[in-house]
Amino acid sequence: MVSAFLALAVGATFGLLQVLHRTGMVRVLSSADYYTALTAHGVLLALTFTIFFLVALFTWGITTSLDRNLPSMRFAWGWYGTMVVGALMAVVAIFAGFLTEPPTLLGEELSASVLFTFYAPLQAHPLFYLGLAIFVIGTWIAGYDWFRTYWAWKREHPDERTPLPAFMALTTMLFWWLSSVGVAIAIVVFLLPWSLGIVDSVNPLLTRTLFWFFGHAVVYFWLMPAYMLWYILLPKLSGGKLFSDPLARVVFVLFLLLSTPTGIHHQYMDPGIAEGFKFIVMVNTMFLLLPSLLTAFTVVASMEHGARQRGGTGKLRWLGKLPWRDPVFTGMALSGLLFAAAGFSGMINAGMNINYLVHNTFWIVGHFHLTVGTAVALTFMAGSYWFIPQVTGKPLWNRTAGLVQVLLWFLGMVFMSNAMHRAGLLGVPRRTAEPQYESFAFEGAIGSVGELDAQVVLGGTLLTISTVIFLVTIVMTMLGDRGEVPDNTYAGTLSGPEHSPAILDNLKLWTAIAFVLIVLAYSLPLAAIVQRGGLFGPGIDGITRVLPPIDTIGGLVEWVVGR
Repeated sequence: MVSAFLALAVGATFGLLQVLHRTGMVRVLSSADYYTALTAHGVLLALTFTIFFLVALFTWGITTSLDRNLPSMRFAWGWYGTMVVGALMAVVAIFAGFLTEPPTLLGEELSASVLFTFYAPLQAHPLFYLGLAIFVIGTWIAGYDWFRTYWAWKREHPDERTPLPAFMALTTMLFWWLSSVGVAIAIVVFLLPWSLGIVDSVNPLLTRTLFWFFGHAVVYFWLMPAYMLWYILLPKLSGGKLFSDPLARVVFVLFLLLSTPTGIHHQYMDPGIAEGFKFIVMVNTMFLLLPSLLTAFTVVASMEHGARQRGGTGKLRWLGKLPWRDPVFTGMALSGLLFAAAGFSGMINAGMNINYLVHNTFWIVGHFHLTVGTAVALTFMAGSYWFIPQVTGKPLWNRTAGLVQVLLWFLGMVFMSNAMHRAGLLGVPRRTAEPQYESFAFEGAIGSVGELDAQVVLGGTLLTISTVIFLVTIVMTMLGDRGEVPDNTYAGTLSGPEHSPAILDNLKLWTAIAFVLIVLAYSLPLAAIVQRGGLFGPGIDGITRVLPPIDTIGGLVEWVVGR
């Protein structure tokens, strides 16, 4: 969690710098360095912050729901250390790009201004690619640690249903293993050898498709921990019980089945993929609405049950009985509300013909900040106000500060994402330091570009203030005195696992079906891409640098130093 908070602090700083630069308010960075900052912002927040918090949360879910420790803390420190080493390697490569004269390593200048998606032909230093690969491997090992904890529990409880938090963690890890294979192949087989000079080129469409093989599923890898907190903490904080344990399990199984085979919907604008494949993926993507709608129903029903236990009445008056003064509850509830808004803009993105209008615009950035920037980030921050007292035995430093923080984040994201969506409808581009064109002005039917820029800056400023309050609250809590903290339990259920068929817990079956769906979705498009453009680009045979005979470790070191 501390690693996640450090990444949040640095990544959020770059977010503010980008907001000020794009709108022309204050330009601390050069336009060239803007892309380095954009890369750092994406990698630190979308990967490092989210995934470090995720492994902490899932470790808690596994150990508390199964009521047993991990088999070996030394092994656990090993996968955590692997993740840290990988993250630091990638971050060093990115930050070196800010230097006027970046240092050299392996004969190349250290830099990685390739954005979060690192599309070829943009090329980063090998250290960046190697760091990302090691970071992902660390998450794989963490998943194995959770599974071996579960297997030990299952041997002792062969006839018991898997507790819900453990089920959620294991299901999420299964589709992460499946989906992250795509980005691992892209990095290890293509991008890393290319950056080392072992191959002359890569097929950009192939590596891009392999990225989105993982890239859409990673959105759910971030979201599933947030869903987990909504399912197991929001009902408890509301004073009630989870409406349906079986529905929660169905949701996670559906994400295991459907999250990976839909990645091509991020590539509607790529001309090298047949329209028929895109149409099939569009239809598949619409099925992903189902688990989100089931979640909305189940969580809201659970909250209503809790409010009515507190004396709430009427069709809507029960909302007033919810614990809105609790920053943990309020932060999670507001993040779920904005995630509903993200679902509507996501439907626009998923529709092939409408996507053409918004794909390369600021609309997409607005959507992304509602999903990972709010549904995930705000849920994680609110959840931290519950978890940090659990871990440290120290009460939350200031509940009012926590409440102000989550409200500021909500308001900041409402202003910023609203302006980004509206700007996208005007055609304002994304992924650029200079959104304005010479001798051309964007004109809005309502308001102006100046008003939209002001909203973006206002929102970004509120988000930065919120981040500072969050970090101060966490640090002060950790430095405080030990005292009374909430009990380390989660909500009971109105409908438990016994009300669902046992096959729902058969993760081998669902994983096999997920694998078949992935093969059906990707085998033909990938084959067509390779047939048309080759593995390494049109007319490129592959390896262009033959390695010298290396008989010893010393010989390998000499070759690397020579490079």
